[in-house]
Amino acid sequence: IRCWSNIPFITMPLSRAHGKSFAHRSELKHAKRIVVKLGSAVVTRGDECGLALGRLASIVEQVSMLQNQGREMMIVTSGAVAFGKQRLRHEILLSQSVRQALHSGQSQLKDMAIPVLEARACAAAGQSGLMALYEAMFTQYSICAAQILVTNLDFHDEQKRRNLNGTLHELLRMNIVPIINTNDAVVPPPEPNSDLQGVNVISVKDNDSLAARLAVEMKTDLLIVLSDVEGLFDSPPGSDDAKLIDIFYPADQQSVTFGTKSRVGMGGMEAKVKAALWALQGGTSVVIANGTHPKISGHVITDIVEGKKVGTFFSEVKPAGPTVEQQGEMSRAGGRALAALQPEQRAEIIYRLADLLTDQREEILLANKKDLEEAENKGRLALPLLKRLSLSTSKLNSLAIGLRQIAASSQDSVGRVIRRTRIAKDLELEQVTVPIGVLLVIFESRPDCLPQVSALAIATGNGLLLKGGKEAAYSNQILHHLTQEALSIHGVKDAVQLVNTREEVEDLCRLDKLIDLIIPRGSSQLVRNIQKAAKGIPVMGHSEGICHVYVDTDASVEKVTRIIRDSKCEYPAACNALETLLIHRDLLRTPLFDQIIDMLRVEQVKIHAGPKFASYLTFSPSEVKSLRTEYGDLECCIEVVDSVQEAVEHI
Repeated sequence: IRCWSNIPFITMPLSRAHGKSFAHRSELKHAKRIVVKLGSAVVTRGDECGLALGRLASIVEQVSMLQNQGREMMIVTSGAVAFGKQRLRHEILLSQSVRQALHSGQSQLKDMAIPVLEARACAAAGQSGLMALYEAMFTQYSICAAQILVTNLDFHDEQKRRNLNGTLHELLRMNIVPIINTNDAVVPPPEPNSDLQGVNVISVKDNDSLAARLAVEMKTDLLIVLSDVEGLFDSPPGSDDAKLIDIFYPADQQSVTFGTKSRVGMGGMEAKVKAALWALQGGTSVVIANGTHPKISGHVITDIVEGKKVGTFFSEVKPAGPTVEQQGEMSRAGGRALAALQPEQRAEIIYRLADLLTDQREEILLANKKDLEEAENKGRLALPLLKRLSLSTSKLNSLAIGLRQIAASSQDSVGRVIRRTRIAKDLELEQVTVPIGVLLVIFESRPDCLPQVSALAIATGNGLLLKGGKEAAYSNQILHHLTQEALSIHGVKDAVQLVNTREEVEDLCRLDKLIDLIIPRGSSQLVRNIQKAAKGIPVMGHSEGICHVYVDTDASVEKVTRIIRDSKCEYPAACNALETLLIHRDLLRTPLFDQIIDMLRVEQVKIHAGPKFASYLTFSPSEVKSLRTEYGDLECCIEVVDSVQEAVEHI
């Protein structure tokens, strides 16, 4: 139902056939129809006369990329006034006695007075040039653009509104990017913000309200509002205690203090928030972000669509638990309290956790069974990862033993004097072990990693953020619950936090103000990805688990097959399992070599041949493509060497 009145704004947003807005950033990659609003501060140069051509070209490139992916892109742009101001100033300079300007010297030219230019005249002079620039840029990507100029009456008048709607739909159908702007050459002066009292009304009096109105009218999935600030802050940007709001909920309006508007343009942040909330209520997701920062403007639009943590995301769905930023702060405070405990108290927490792993064995295995069943039903995990995901009674018992060993050796982990130097009489310099701060540990498919890492963090007095794979969600949840139960005996429950929100790993790696060290525990690809994504945070990486066993001519016959079987077949998914078996050349075609091969066949180990080994055989197993493969399964490579020294060099 549309309710109209004699004042030029709509009183209720139009209902949308495709449902509500996206609840989480990760869903933004599914956005099909997108409106990108370019604020005046984004489009114009710092002197407000002319366009920021490099920035504009980058934005056009990103919009073109998304358009060519099959999305329907629309741009609401400012810039006509700035472009027109540049042209009119140039014309005025020439008209103020061309000969005087050309022949009277540069100093006199600089002193010539430029009259104040009326905004509507600037818009009339700049609109055609602005559109010509857009057309030239989009042509580079084989994309056609079309200009549409609107006023508030085009939305107020029912027939005009339908015509506008039909035109936009037809352009989108033909794969054309509509470029929309208010017709600033004829619009009346802006009225006071009489409609900022609530979110149920909105008038088109600036490009923020135009973009919101258009987004709801066209049932778009996403509205991206680019300005000259990073997003929405809980207090005016630049103030000492200002914090960027990652996700903004309609109920949080009272917690925000608005500052002054940007250096150019008609709207300020208050107008943007009002427009964003109105669009959100109409079913369109909204992100407000910085389109001027040189480090991010080249990919800000594509990053938003990919669901990365950029700007402020407006959502109607508030999660039940704390945000990852709040978890980071809780972990830091809890870690400091943990570090202040006596070593015996920290050890007591770890002993308690070891006891809980065995006492709550049935509940842990039940949760792990749910993870295994889901992984098998969805078929998303390879067999080696399934084996790493699996827990058993023996694994839990071994885990408890390991934790008790950590507790026993943790007495001097914190506060131990490593070195003491006397630098003057009665003045000594000490090097002492201290906690690092907050650790972020990211691990894959190994729920047993959670209590291990937690125990190490507790022993060393560090706060801990844990990000496990979603395939182990149930196992991680109960293991984290038991960890916090153990921490509670000394009131430091918050020191260890499990990140359960839909945070992408790349977004976590940007929290340099909350995290002091990142430790990835998983594949070499995971380590490389995190090292690449980390922004200003050290990453403690690790090498691949390409482990070798070398069999020398003097090896004990009784030990060889037992060692190889244990190192390959006992737990092939472990990162210290055998991957390459090196055999001395003189052992080929001997009974010992035959025993090794027979044992591997009985254990159903698939054998790959290294280049040298393959050269000795008439019919060899499949030759490996790389000797740097970590199989993590009942597979291994066999290679031949001439000596123990060559084996060492190979490894």
